[in-house]
Formats: sequence, C-alpha cells, structure tokens
Amino acid sequence: MADRKSILLLSLLLMTALLAGCKKVYAPGYNEADDDDNNYLAEEEADDYSWNPDEIVYITLGDTEITIEGEGAVADGNTVSISAGGTYSVTGTLSNGKIRIDSDDNSVVRIILNGVSINCLDSSPFFVRNAGKTLIILAENTENYLADGGTYLYEDSEAQEPAATIFSKSYVSFSGGGSLTVNAEFADGIVGKDGLVIKEGSIIVNSSDDGIRGKDYIIIHDGSISLTSAGDGLKSDNDSDTSLGFITIEKGKFNIASAGDALTAQTNVTIDYADMTLVSGGGSAAATQTLSAKGIKGEGIVKIEAGVFDINANDDAIHSNSTIKINGGIFSIATKDDAVHGDEVLEINGGDINISKCYEGLESPAITINAGTVHLISSDDGINAAGGPVTSSSFGPPAASGNLFINNGYIYVNSGGDGLDVNGSVIMKAGTVIINGPTSDGNGSIDYDGTYSMSGGFLVTAGSSGMAMAPSSSSTQCSLLVKFNSSQTSGKLFNIQTTDGTSLVTFAPVKQYRSVTFSSPDLMRGSAYSLHLGGTASGTIIDGLYSNETYSGGTSSNISISGTVTNIKLN
Repeated sequence: MADRKSILLLSLLLMTALLAGCKKVYAPGYNEADDDDNNYLAEEEADDYSWNPDEIVYITLGDTEITIEGEGAVADGNTVSISAGGTYSVTGTLSNGKIRIDSDDNSVVRIILNGVSINCLDSSPFFVRNAGKTLIILAENTENYLADGGTYLYEDSEAQEPAATIFSKSYVSFSGGGSLTVNAEFADGIVGKDGLVIKEGSIIVNSSDDGIRGKDYIIIHDGSISLTSAGDGLKSDNDSDTSLGFITIEKGKFNIASAGDALTAQTNVTIDYADMTLVSGGGSAAATQTLSAKGIKGEGIVKIEAGVFDINANDDAIHSNSTIKINGGIFSIATKDDAVHGDEVLEINGGDINISKCYEGLESPAITINAGTVHLISSDDGINAAGGPVTSSSFGPPAASGNLFINNGYIYVNSGGDGLDVNGSVIMKAGTVIINGPTSDGNGSIDYDGTYSMSGGFLVTAGSSGMAMAPSSSSTQCSLLVKFNSSQTSGKLFNIQTTDGTSLVTFAPVKQYRSVTFSSPDLMRGSAYSLHLGGTASGTIIDGLYSNETYSGGTSSNISISGTVTNIKLN
C-alpha cells in the first residue's frame, strides 16, 4: 500500500508549486476581451491541482491481486476501471493489465503515478474513454513505466481506438516531479484526441509511430522530453478547425530523434524558449526519406523567441507553409535541404544562426533581416528570395514577392550556388554581408532580377566572374566590382587603401575567386584608392575579414571611384 504520509506531502507540495502557474489555454488569435462567454479551448484551473488528501483513493497493482481503498474505481482481473472524478494514487506492477477511465460526471480525474509499471500485450495500458479532464501526476522522485504490445484488440473497432500506449479521448495533462517512460510497440506513444498539456516532469517515449500527439493542441509549460519515434516526434494535427492544431512551448528541454518530422503542427508553432536537440529522418547525412522529415514544421506561423536549437534534419530544418519569425535564439543547423524555409514570409529579428550544411540557407519569397547573426554554408544558394504570390504578411503590411530586405545584422555566406539569389530586388540599409563563392561561372555571389538598392552597410563578396554583379547605380552608397583575368587562390588577400594608407577592407576569401564586389560608407565617389592582391596582414580576423590590421606587400593597382558603381578589370 502507498505511504499515505508521503502522498499527503506530495499533495501539499503540488498545491504550492502548481497553483501559481495555472493559466487558461487559448486558440491562436483568441481575444479574451471579445468573449463574454469565456469560450476558450480549455482551462487549467487552480482547483485542478489541489485536492483533499483524505479523499485520495489508493490503488495498489499486482498480477495476483489489485487492492483499492476508496470509491470510484473497481478491479476486474488485471483491469482497473475508474468511473468517477477524484484523485487516485496508483502504485505497483501489472505485467499484462491496464487502467481504464470512463467518467460520465464531466469532472477532473487525477491519477498520481507513484512508482508504476504497467504492460499491456494487446491494448493500451492507459486509456481515457471519457472524463472532463484527466491529470496524470508523476509523484516526486518516482520512476513510472507504461508499455504495450505489437498487436491491439480495439475497444472501438470502427474508430480503431484506443491506439496508443497512453490514449485519451479528452483533455489530458502531465505534471509532477517524477519521470514517465513510455514504450509504444504498436503505434503512437501518447495521444490526446483533445488538448494535451505538459506542465513539468520528465517524459521519455520510444514509439513505433508518433511520439506525442495532441490532436487539438499541445502546450508545454516546462519539463524534460525525450522522444525516439518511427513517425513524427511532437505532433498536433487537427485539420478541421483552423483555430486548433497548434503547438505552444513556453520552456523545456527536448531531445527528439524521429523518422518523420521532429515537431509538426497543422497550424502554428510558437516557442518562447526551448533547449532542443532534434534529429529528423536520420539527419542530413542519411539517404533522402520518403516521409516528411523536417526539424520544426508549421502549416501556419512559426515563431521562435529564444532558446538553444541543435537541428540535424533530412528535410528543411525550420519550415512554414506561411510565415517564419525568428526573434532570438542560438541555432546550430545541418540539413539535407533548406535550413530555414517560409513559403510566404521569413523575418529575422535577432539570434545567432549557424548553418554548417544545407542545400539552400534561407528561402522565402519575402525575406527581411532586421538584426542577428547568420553564418551559412550551402551547396546551392545561400539566401534565396524566390518569387511567389505573396500578397500579405502575417506580421504587418503586404510583403513584396521575391525581395530581400537587409535592415541590419551580420550575414556570412559560403555558397556553392548564388550567394544571394533574389528574383526581385535587394534593399540594404545597414548591416554586414560577407559572401564567399561560387566558383562556377553559372552562378554569382550576387544575383538579382530587379535592383540592389544600397543606402548603408558593408558588403564584400569574392566569387566567379561570369555572372558577377554589384549593387545598382540607383544606390546612394558607392560600390566597386573588380574582375580578374585569372583565378585568384583561396586565402589570397584582397585589400583597398586610401591614398594615406588607411585600409577600407582586407579580406581573405575561403575559395578561389575571379571577382570581388565591395561597398562601404567609406568608399567615396571621386576619390582615388590603391587595390592590393596578395601580401600579408596582421590584426583581428573574423570570417576572413580583418580589423585593426596592418597590411603590407602584394601587387597594387591605382583605381578611382568615378560613379555610384565602378567596374574594373585587372590582369
């Protein structure tokens, strides 16, 4: 029998820790002020997480005997059936049994897992057929295990339910300071056909299909979640109501290895903060998968505020069928396809994005970079503002199609294809852009179909010469395009100095190059400069760019900036 004193202590601790953190759960775009009837999706009430210790029903599991102290639950063989709201403390082991909840009183059912191990060979070991809400509470410092077998005898053969190790047809939440390990041999690990909330706790799922699926929504306040799945990892998939099918993460630590998408929502994904390690589809080095194998995917808006993200994806690392907005965070990305892809809009307002491997780095019809740092290595285009029918932005006024806006930030590109590939125009007002590559004349460091309007910022590129371009003559800041008759070796310094020997740029490209484009507020129309190749430099070097340097040697040529754009060809 469970120690009632320890349960009482647990109750008091839970009441203290959880009362302050309860909050209402809303659909995306819901405005409480406009709703006189409080028609929100569900509500985490303070009363949900408090109870009278004297009213706890104690259930002790055993293969030869199940004992129950209190009302609301009965045992029939190795099945525990709960038919009324209340608080149930469960401990013990079943090698082939289950807990089944079917409460018609629409009240809260609390299940305290206090050191439980349940295996069910032919069905779900934890099935909620009906309840107002089901709260699964992991008792402090306890380890709990639930597992199923490879075949199921469905209770509802038409709906083929239940079909997961933990299967709830109504709202279900997880909390407490213990751990829960779910081994799903049949299909999904944890399924909530309504909403699914994780408040805290350590949850480990190994599944033959999806790891954790909340059909209407998944909301995670905190916790440690580790998923290994043959399908998707975290998933919300209500496709019949545009206000549902979302995932919201406030905080937590995540380690997800999935054959499909690591995190996928039918509508929006919102991450306030997370520490995430995601491997989808075997990662960027695996063969191309038939499943969608993205890291973070939303059919609607994907918004990330902060966190640490290590994503190794077989498909896009971060993907939206609509809009992506990155406001902060530290990202380490390797992917077989695009690193960050928004079908309509991509906006970067901060963060440190390091892309070590990708096909294309940033791709969207409308890309805006306002702040942050982007380092990327791509086998094709580095940043691709591809044309498309964009008529509106999810975050503001209409967004033009095929355009790249650089308002600030730091961008480093090492590309096999175009460094910047823009079907429309580039509008650059500030920031730093450094581009290495490509080496093939079929691509260029800069490739735009409209104009490249540059009114501020620092730009240096080194790549092939066949399609080399500079910013447009309509710019208010001067730029220089230098083409060479022969290729220059990687690492060979490119330097421009004023007549008094002050360096405007000293750059060591990481690839061989036959052209260099340079623009800076310090490059003045009507001024003379000297251009140097080779030589040596000392100083601080970041991404091949020197600062506070001392340059010497090399071969020099005298040049003059005659207009907004100056083209020079050198031997």
